[in-house]
Amino acid sequence: MAKVLDQNKSYTFSKYFDLPFSPEDILADLGCTLERTDREDLPYTRCELDWLPELAQSMRRRLKRVNTTTEQARREALIFPLIDRICDRLDCSINIEYTVNVSNWLKGSLDYYIPSPSNLLIIEAKQSDLTKGFTQLAVELIALDRWVESESPILYGAVSSGEIWRFGLYDRAAHHVVEYLPLHRVPQDVEFVTRTIMGILQGEAMADDAILS
Repeated sequence: MAKVLDQNKSYTFSKYFDLPFSPEDILADLGCTLERTDREDLPYTRCELDWLPELAQSMRRRLKRVNTTTEQARREALIFPLIDRICDRLDCSINIEYTVNVSNWLKGSLDYYIPSPSNLLIIEAKQSDLTKGFTQLAVELIALDRWVESESPILYGAVSSGEIWRFGLYDRAAHHVVEYLPLHRVPQDVEFVTRTIMGILQGEAMADDAILS
């Protein structure tokens, strides 16, 4: 029996952002658990990235030139240019507004879905609210698990306001979401964000294999 979700209602991904219930209760109704951690043990590439300074400078220029008060502006000026540069370097495709329809409780469009060994999902946080945005991200990761065929045991995700990023993951076997609490600002932390996204897309090992213990 569902605790907070209505069996007779249909929920799109964006609807979860507006629900007044706790993330734990929402995910419990979807058969999943939630853990918050301040660890920083995500995949992280250490390869040479001589283009990082130029990427950081381009982000600074956009912040000066572009009014990023709207969601569309944040996506186009801050989020997409960063992931586009990474995916161009790694020759990865990017699915924008990727439609998923698993059930009445799990349907909608994913802002940015990057097929890879870990099937990275990136969403823009409405109203720059990363807390509610992460709840939406968690639900989308659950839907993605049931939508894609992949042997990867972990799916990764990130929620971003454009200037701030937060990462998370979904343990598919345990039906367990992990929310990484540290926030990373761009362009100040563009190296961490870039190296983490690249580490995820390249299927690199976590910094600490005991993350899910």
